[in-house]
Amino acid sequence: MRQFVRAICLFLTLLALSGCFHSTHEAQRWTLDPDGVTSFSLSRDGRFALIASTSHGIDLWDLVQNKKLAEFGDQDPDKNTVLASQISDNNRYAITATSQNFAVWDLAWGQAEGLWSISDGIIRDVDISNNGEKVLLALSNGKALFVDLGTGRRLEFLAHQDKVNSVSLAPNGKFAMSGGNDHNAFFWSTETGQILNEFPHEHRITRVELHRTGKFAFSADGDDTAIIWDLSTGEPKTELNMFHRHPNFSTARFSDDGTKLVTGTPGRRVEFWDVESGDNLGRWLAEEQQNTRPPSAVVYDVAIDPTGRVISGTSAGIAQAWIAE
Repeated sequence: MRQFVRAICLFLTLLALSGCFHSTHEAQRWTLDPDGVTSFSLSRDGRFALIASTSHGIDLWDLVQNKKLAEFGDQDPDKNTVLASQISDNNRYAITATSQNFAVWDLAWGQAEGLWSISDGIIRDVDISNNGEKVLLALSNGKALFVDLGTGRRLEFLAHQDKVNSVSLAPNGKFAMSGGNDHNAFFWSTETGQILNEFPHEHRITRVELHRTGKFAFSADGDDTAIIWDLSTGEPKTELNMFHRHPNFSTARFSDDGTKLVTGTPGRRVEFWDVESGDNLGRWLAEEQQNTRPPSAVVYDVAIDPTGRVISGTSAGIAQAWIAE
């Protein structure tokens, strides 16, 4: 009898924990490509979505109008797979990248600004400034590569001792953050290459993110340590209070005022956090891609729209809006 009671209690506890992940609800859904995508980027306000797929190439969507705005086609003549992308903070430009080359797009005019190749490493992550001329690349050879496309200036940031997994560029292009397999995240100047802050972890860094006005930075590693840093002091502000194990973070973004953070994982999880306390404000499971075995979805990007809804975009080719209750 005692074992039965314990079993019932354990079942109810697991049920409660499972229910916690559905404590908030989906408000809207957009199925942009039912066959799935290899890259999905959202604008800062969650209005625009840039997706790439092997079957349709690169497309730009307006989620407010639920309308496809442009079809850019393939990034390069060889139709290489686009694996990373980012929309600039002001929604004007975007960067897309395969493993060996990257393109910059003028979203207002719906045209490519150029195609550039990388010969000494594999591109793992990208970011772009508001003027569309400054780009930042995370490379497999341990370099974070900053390029000013307007002047041709290149800066190779060489502080990392292993693969660089994630990068984030300030909207003005003057500051950068990078994190890699060497367990370190660095905040540095793109003008001098000087390290301004170093954020050590005990495990490899999977995701970094800068707040758009430079108030905070975020770094997360592969062992469930996710820290928000105060860039004015270089000290930790708070650590996310996670009650379950994450399969790493695949994306993160601060709210405009820096009071909230939204994250996504390769295992469908979308979560909303309070920056001051590190407490969880909402959690969701994104829709699975049904034609995969087993059905799954990687959360490629997240954003917060002007009404406070969390927007997610996944490998399933689906965007969803979530409301924290």
